[in-house]
Amino acid sequence: LLDVEDICDTNKPDERSVMTYVAQYFHAFSSLSKAETAGRRLGKFADVMQSVFDMQHDYEARVAKLIAAVRAKQDEWRLTEFAPVYASARRQSDEFNGYKTGMKRTWTHEKIELDTLLGNIQTKRVTYNLAPFSPKAGLTPKDLEAAWSELAAAEVRHRKNINQYIRQSRDALQRRYGTEANGIQAVLNSISNSLALLGGELDDQQATVNGLIGKAKPLTAALRRLSELEKLCAEANIDEHDYTVYSVGDLEYDTEMTMKALEKKARFIENQSVVRNMTNLTPAQLEEFEATFRHFDRDSSNVLNDVEFRAALDSLGHSFSDDEFAALYDQLSCGSEYITFEVYIRFMVELTEDQTTPEQLLQSFRVIAADKEYVTENDLKLSELSAPSIAYLLRAMPRSSLADNGFDYLAYLRGVFQR
Repeated sequence: LLDVEDICDTNKPDERSVMTYVAQYFHAFSSLSKAETAGRRLGKFADVMQSVFDMQHDYEARVAKLIAAVRAKQDEWRLTEFAPVYASARRQSDEFNGYKTGMKRTWTHEKIELDTLLGNIQTKRVTYNLAPFSPKAGLTPKDLEAAWSELAAAEVRHRKNINQYIRQSRDALQRRYGTEANGIQAVLNSISNSLALLGGELDDQQATVNGLIGKAKPLTAALRRLSELEKLCAEANIDEHDYTVYSVGDLEYDTEMTMKALEKKARFIENQSVVRNMTNLTPAQLEEFEATFRHFDRDSSNVLNDVEFRAALDSLGHSFSDDEFAALYDQLSCGSEYITFEVYIRFMVELTEDQTTPEQLLQSFRVIAADKEYVTENDLKLSELSAPSIAYLLRAMPRSSLADNGFDYLAYLRGVFQR
């Protein structure tokens, strides 16, 4: 279209040639700009669509995951089995509370995020004049709301089941505690009644007491079980019991007292068996010796150590030098660290010079009564008995049928001594 000399070899290029030349450049670059614009426009559209697609895919994937998790939790609750103990129900309650403050809050946050994400998707599509987004079936907002409503209903059912089982298990726990406590008290009452009615021959009494001690021994294990139940009741916030009035402290005290009573009764019968063979002891002497022994047996062990034995002898008016006492104690204890009640009684019998027999007492009454078969108050006063002794005998002896002012000492002695 152009000659070189029209442009280059002249002081003033031809105007039409220059315009032609520039027009060619314009057409070339103009077509290139349209291609670039079209490319940029398509690229921007593709980027927008990719972003929208990613958001839509993310929404559907997250909704599917949330609905699946919600339904899995409901299935878990439907399959829950409660063990018949309060601790299991309490654990289920704690787990549910943990779910409410942990997993449920995470899900709530996720649901809000999904609602926001769906709104952003729809806004973006409106901005670019795109059709509204319709999630796949089962992943729509309506599906998510339905799953959320089902979860709320399932939570109510599960909480109700837990609360009902907590009440049932607490009642069962109270019943177990009541049964155990009442059972212990029943055993204690039975033992106390048997002790109160104890009588008969000493051998029979000893056998009965031994049986009662055997009956009382399982109470230690029963009290341990009751103590464990009390701890469980405390964990279950049970302050008052509906099926018993006995606390662990009450029963422990009663059991301790009952065991001590049994031990004392067993020692008493054992001591009486020993005394029974001491035919030369008067009732007054026996009571004095026994009372002295019990007084100095501080730990109720039914034996006396050297200090206790010496104190008992001193209280009865029998004093020994240190060497005499050491030899005596070594002899009586046979080299051990204590003296038994039987050894003590036998020694006191040997030590007591005035051994009064029933026959001697009968003879004494006859002397005071001047060979009458009854004795009067004046007779007793003339015998120089102490006022307390006279008062006791007047209370203890039955009236005589032979004289208005007489007392039947024969009947009294027959009642005091076994024949």
